[in-house]
Amino acid sequence: MSTPPRPGQSGRSSDPGRPSGSPPRQPPNDANRPRRPGQERPSGEHEVKGLAFRDDGDGEQEAPPTPAREARRITWQKLTFLPVFILLVLLATWLWFNQADLDTISKNALSGGNVWKALRQHIVLTVISTFFVLIIAIPLGILLTRRMFRKATPVALAFANMGQATPAIGLLALLVIWLGIGRRSALIGIIIYAILPVLSNTIAGLKANDPTLIEAARGIGMSPLGVLTKVELPLAVPLILAGVRTALVLNVGTATLATFGGGGGLGVLITTGITNQRMPVLMLGSILTIALALLVDWLASLAELLLRPRGLEVRS
Repeated sequence: MSTPPRPGQSGRSSDPGRPSGSPPRQPPNDANRPRRPGQERPSGEHEVKGLAFRDDGDGEQEAPPTPAREARRITWQKLTFLPVFILLVLLATWLWFNQADLDTISKNALSGGNVWKALRQHIVLTVISTFFVLIIAIPLGILLTRRMFRKATPVALAFANMGQATPAIGLLALLVIWLGIGRRSALIGIIIYAILPVLSNTIAGLKANDPTLIEAARGIGMSPLGVLTKVELPLAVPLILAGVRTALVLNVGTATLATFGGGGGLGVLITTGITNQRMPVLMLGSILTIALALLVDWLASLAELLLRPRGLEVRS
């Protein structure tokens, strides 16, 4: 005898394809339904191996931001603008000299390789004096920041200030009286005059280091030499390089006075033009000195950018 159907339930299944007594079919899930090409998925839904999944919200995480592209240290404007300007100035000077009507005195002053000789002497004076400034001022600045020699820092800076405060021509005259005429007197005068920027910047850069970083380096067992070479000096590099750049430009300018001590250089052309009242010779010596100073400053700025530790760069 068959059991009568319960109220609200018909005797036949609502799904004609489903056998009687089997569980009802679940409605199709839109997430698992295949998508047409180009059809966008709803927000919060993603596909893995052809199957669609939806995030519940709590476990949803945003993708990490794309790292910004690292900016170049040296741009093409930095590489090209100043050298092109210097070349244009030198080209205009050369064209003007080719068309200028020079007298015998001017021709004698500029002929026979005198210009190249003066330029070479000027470069040699600048390079040698800068080398000695670096090997004197940087180690001295490091020494004066050590605990044992800190009390001598004001005395050393006072002497360095006196060297730069003294007029360069007067200092050179005293050295010529003491050491005689020659390149040695000129080099010593240039070195004394350019020590202050490198020495003061080295001391300031080492004193500006964060003491907590130095204590942390000591706490992990680094030796005093390791702390100096791996922590203190890299942090002070920007200020030291700025002092070196200033000293280079000072040396180029001061080297023009070496001619009064028998050191040669582009100052020979300048003094010849002044004493003989020959403007072309005076202008050539002045233009070459300015061009050399700009070129040296440009090269020092490139070195300052390249040698600066990447960890000290400010990222926008």
